[in-house]
Amino acid sequence: MSAYRFAAAALLFATPAMAGNKLIVPGERIAVAKSPLTVQPTSEWNRLGARRGRNAETWTIDGDSLNDLTFYGGIETGKPLFREANKRSKPLPTVGATMLVTDIPVLFENTYRIALGTATMTVGTIEPVTFAGAKGVRFTYDFVREDETLHRRGEARGAFVGGRLYLVTYEAPALHYYDRSVAAARQVAESARL
Repeated sequence: MSAYRFAAAALLFATPAMAGNKLIVPGERIAVAKSPLTVQPTSEWNRLGARRGRNAETWTIDGDSLNDLTFYGGIETGKPLFREANKRSKPLPTVGATMLVTDIPVLFENTYRIALGTATMTVGTIEPVTFAGAKGVRFTYDFVREDETLHRRGEARGAFVGGRLYLVTYEAPALHYYDRSVAAARQVAESARL
């Protein structure tokens, strides 16, 4: 299936699935991912009910397969980003007590490779930023999920605060959807506060 046809099909199926989700009202500061992390969006987003992990939350504009803004709030030492699906045969990497902000992209990439079966993944630029008032890291990434040909692009910002990892990721198909919503996602990430 071509990337364009996949994106079009995903859009058709995204709308009914979003019917039970909560609309995020622009302009309000809101706590995310069951944590003290707050953001203040300037555009409407839909908060999805499904969670990747205990301290994770996902928002979307058009449907999670078309644009996905995920918050990881205060992941503590020894815990993975995602909920473990098969801890015995496919254990996920965990946040380490001695990790530096430069280790966040590696943790994220390894998590995707194991949890999503992402064989094709590349971390691009990595640069220091201030995130949620702390010294953090911003990085870009590209990947293709297992059994798909659709190329996805993403960017993330993260920091360790009080020994816990706070991370915001945005990803979408590289064809059209990434560029369409990346400015709105960046605005939300830049508004992050603890």
